[in-house]
Amino acid sequence: MVALAACTAQPPLPAKAIELNAEGGRALAQGNLAVAEARLAVALEYSPRFVEAWVNLGQVELRRGNFEQARRDLQRAIDLNQDIPAPHHALGLLAESEGRGEDAERHYREALKVDPGFAPARANLARQLFSRRQYENAREQYSRLVAVAPGEIEGWSGEVEALLALGRMSEAHAFLARAKERFGEVGPIVLLEARDNLERGDWRNAEAALASVASGDDRARAASAWGWIAVARLGLGDLDGAVQAAQASLAIDSDEPVARYALRMVGTRGSGALISRPTAEETTP
Repeated sequence: MVALAACTAQPPLPAKAIELNAEGGRALAQGNLAVAEARLAVALEYSPRFVEAWVNLGQVELRRGNFEQARRDLQRAIDLNQDIPAPHHALGLLAESEGRGEDAERHYREALKVDPGFAPARANLARQLFSRRQYENAREQYSRLVAVAPGEIEGWSGEVEALLALGRMSEAHAFLARAKERFGEVGPIVLLEARDNLERGDWRNAEAALASVASGDDRARAASAWGWIAVARLGLGDLDGAVQAAQASLAIDSDEPVARYALRMVGTRGSGALISRPTAEETTP
């Protein structure tokens, strides 16, 4: 999910409160929750109505798993000023952490009512819709994310994913070409190019493209890449290689859906399903 950046503030708040809030936000981003809490608590001593500090403090408690305290802090922020998007979005993150997807979606929409250009809420709303297989609605939200935050790759890659899930291959291919022109050969683009190769049955080029991502430092993308390598090897009829790739993926992320799909397909050896490509339903957790 897309988390909040550290909140900032404008005068007439005390300068020291603003400074402490910024320090707390940086500590939060670095995972130093004790330091973050201390800085934010003092910021609130300077200014108890400092909405952004309450939001950041709520995020500290969310990261700790103290959901009830996080809820109180975030609700305090909304009570002070309901016309900023950050606390609504943070309540969406909290709802997701508690497994309440529909409530999370509602909070993200509340954030967007306040500020339609608030990119983190737009991205998380799109992701929620995709996870519920509402692919056209997700595509629309990703398209809007591209409009409000064209420099963020998530909107571009999300729209390609949604178009692939909808079976609109020519549109997905064209949009992917635009994304590649803008961002170059970065991890998400490489993954999507490999997916495009798989859709065309170009198994060897797909695996070759995925290899660099599978060996990269981004563990989430590496797990995904190994899962898709397993699918490519299935297409080539290399069952042992598919199992090895799937196991490499699951060693990184035990819930990786494409790797699990590949292992299911290995179990159907001898059937035509071995060379099929997974649908969005089969590879969405």
